[in-house]
Amino acid sequence: MELWFTEKQTPAFGITAKIKQTYVNEKTDFQDLAMVETEEFGNMLLLDGMVMTTEKDEFVYHEMVAHPVLNTHPNPKHVLVVGGGDGGVIREIIKHPEVEKAVLVDIDGKVIEYSKKYLPSIAGKLEDPRVEVHVNDGFMHIHEHKNEYDVIMVDSTEPVGPAAPLFERGFYQGIFEALKGDGMFVAQTDNPWFKADLIQKVNRDVKEIFPIVRVYGANIPTYPSGLWTFTLGSKKYDPLEVNEADIPEMDTKYYTPRLHKAAFVLPKFVEDLTK
Repeated sequence: MELWFTEKQTPAFGITAKIKQTYVNEKTDFQDLAMVETEEFGNMLLLDGMVMTTEKDEFVYHEMVAHPVLNTHPNPKHVLVVGGGDGGVIREIIKHPEVEKAVLVDIDGKVIEYSKKYLPSIAGKLEDPRVEVHVNDGFMHIHEHKNEYDVIMVDSTEPVGPAAPLFERGFYQGIFEALKGDGMFVAQTDNPWFKADLIQKVNRDVKEIFPIVRVYGANIPTYPSGLWTFTLGSKKYDPLEVNEADIPEMDTKYYTPRLHKAAFVLPKFVEDLTK
């Protein structure tokens, strides 16, 4: 008998994957969590029926959250990741030697626990001495740590359940206050095919708070539509003014110095959402 998982990305459209085995299927204190092995994408983390990450394509998302902003800020010593319990963004952050401390705050400790067990290639750097891991509410952490971070990265699920407050204007205001005077932040902001309204709303809210706002994109096969956006807000530094020659070559599979500015060139229908 064949077993298939289908994520209904809209009421009328979904993505499906053939499952080899199920490792975990439980309801945590915050969400439904499953860890499965797929034939096409390797081990896959699912939260509330949505694909969070897979062994095969995870590098795109995690590299594109971390490197554009860290290669724009000239001295990102203290970095915060809100969400991201799978550890992939942390793995990319600590590739930057100037980072002295990377703090991960995820509300669901089970995500961290099972990622360490079933996604070691992603979560393997959570034990690094420069990393602090807190099982806590990222929204509250932001509001309790003013003027503390150089860079904040929001690695959240889609805006449902415990992640819903992470897409509100008040959260972005809290991020602004938690950043130092030249701080920057980046957040995943879903896809333009099915969530155009969300991209417009986030862009509008962030522009009311940060003087520099840029949207960029990447191709992630297992995320809805495959075309994913990220929104970057900065108090001082513009990613489009970075000199490509100053970006170091790194151990990456998707992000490169040449891609840094190219990622900010958007298809017109996506660019229109940011106006």
